[in-house]
Amino acid sequence: MTSEEKKHQLDLRYLRMARIWAENSYCKRRKVGALVVKDKMIISDGYNGTPSGFENICEDDNDVTKPYVLHAEANAITKLARSSNNSDGSTLYVTASPCIECAKLIIQAGIKRVVYAEKYRLEDGINLLKRAKIEVEYLNPDDK
Repeated sequence: MTSEEKKHQLDLRYLRMARIWAENSYCKRRKVGALVVKDKMIISDGYNGTPSGFENICEDDNDVTKPYVLHAEANAITKLARSSNNSDGSTLYVTASPCIECAKLIIQAGIKRVVYAEKYRLEDGINLLKRAKIEVEYLNPDDK
């Protein structure tokens, strides 16, 4: 197996793990998971949900996502801020493509590569990452 094939297999494995991590989310409309990996080690993880100490209800009575719900990427990146790890040069694996707000956090966190499994209708986050010279790869584990 070539090093490219090994990298591809590892990418698929981390995306499947991010999907499993998304199952922790209490959000009903969409569950998203994220892993930050550096030197083949998971240094942080996150899933979408409400801030610490809030009730675990992501949607209001009209099934609209509450404005203070954190995205999986934001949770993973802010979790790093409370640890002794840093994300310089790391890869973010996320089950859905990052929005523009998360893209800004990714850039500022020094993450150099983003691998995502699901395309979102808005591509402004992906476009911003590419503009910042961050390697972006769409990879769906369900594709054969």
